[in-house]
Amino acid sequence: MKKITALILCLLSIPAFAEDWYEDKNYTSTPKRDTYVGFRLHQNKHIAFGYEINDGANMTLKDDSFGVGLTVGNRLTNHVKIEFETLYTNGKERKYDTDFNFDIWANMLNVYIYQQFDGAVEPYAGIGIGLAGLWGNVNGGGLDMSESTADMTWSLMLGVNFALNDRIDLNVGVKYQNYGDLDFNNNGEAYASTEIDATEIYIGASYKFGLK
Repeated sequence: MKKITALILCLLSIPAFAEDWYEDKNYTSTPKRDTYVGFRLHQNKHIAFGYEINDGANMTLKDDSFGVGLTVGNRLTNHVKIEFETLYTNGKERKYDTDFNFDIWANMLNVYIYQQFDGAVEPYAGIGIGLAGLWGNVNGGGLDMSESTADMTWSLMLGVNFALNDRIDLNVGVKYQNYGDLDFNNNGEAYASTEIDATEIYIGASYKFGLK
């Protein structure tokens, strides 16, 4: 809960902090109201499922997989933008003759600080917080468990945006995302919990409209 509170405070303070920082350095901060919609393809590098059996063994299941996402955003100023992102990903692993399957749908509110160079290259750093739907099933080894839940999710991002023209942007980046926790019950009793997180690389494109 402390981590979530700290992240919310960071999200609320980033726009004001960024504006003060750039104004102190005499940068212009006239709002640039371009809205965009976009698509992203994520590759999960070792998405990790920390499977912890109550009063028993612990193990970490890792899987390389792909995810897809859609974004809608707006540049609040020349150095700060805000974005809604919805994305789907999954993971599958077989261990000890048991199948572990997970599906994740996350909805994120992302805030970015960026700096544009020559109107074409734009490095950025971002933080996101949102809500993830988690679905999991564990079958084998005498177990047949299926559970679902919604949990808080958060992410940290670094990337570069490239303006191909006045309307189309290409962006590449890397991010860490903690998707949340999923608890499993077996025969009506708490049996295990899974913490899901991933280090991801992504590539995407966006279309800008409403430019001034």
